[in-house]
Amino acid sequence: MTTSPVASAIRTRVDAGSGALVGYLPVGFPSLGASVDAAVALVENGVDVLEMGLPYSDPVMDGPVIQAATQRALADGFRLRDGFTAVKAITEQVSAPVLIMTYWNPVVQYGVDRFADGLAAAGGAGLITPDLIPDEAAPWLSASERAGLDRVFLAAPSSTDARLRQAVDASRGFVYAVSTMGITGARADVDAAARTLVGRLRDAGATSTCVGIGISTAAQVREVLEYADGAIVGSALVKALAEGGIEAVGTLAAELASGTRNPA
Repeated sequence: MTTSPVASAIRTRVDAGSGALVGYLPVGFPSLGASVDAAVALVENGVDVLEMGLPYSDPVMDGPVIQAATQRALADGFRLRDGFTAVKAITEQVSAPVLIMTYWNPVVQYGVDRFADGLAAAGGAGLITPDLIPDEAAPWLSASERAGLDRVFLAAPSSTDARLRQAVDASRGFVYAVSTMGITGARADVDAAARTLVGRLRDAGATSTCVGIGISTAAQVREVLEYADGAIVGSALVKALAEGGIEAVGTLAAELASGTRNPA
């Protein structure tokens, strides 16, 4: 069985007595080079695992902040192969594992095996596929197994126990627990349903679960890590990058990372 670089990174943080911080940014925003620099800044300021989103024309799960950033990247000429370019540039500078977050249609259009080979060659760790369910994922399960890539499936509070078991069995790296129903975006409170969902995933056999959607502060990171293995932050980081550039996104990453440490 392939060793998961993502699961290893998360386990290291959990074993150290805290938990992992996963940071999301879109590739190509505000430019391809700047998205690479911003990702490196996240890792340099305490992010343990990177999630780099591929801009897509129909981002059904993304909130307005991420949609605006990805639409700008597309308008500026983003192409799917730019994702591999970015991953290679990032992994040449930092050791944190890099996952690509992508809707499934672009992978199919590019070619599932070709995509897996391109990502592996770039040094990528695997994929987060928000609109792909395990029982329709046979081509990806096969390609990711062959290429040694992680595969992260989503689980929602509305998922049946059978669906949760499917997500756990098919995932490698972690299971992505969606904390609220709906689209992404920072919220004042992280839905309490996340705690119940993580418990259900553990009952289904999950050994690594990260919670995302709605996390935007160090306090929320700390709260999530009381019961989950990792906290995923996206919209808040994208907003910081849009408004204040690389310096601002690095500052926010450091602030969020303080939530992974037990208060003195």
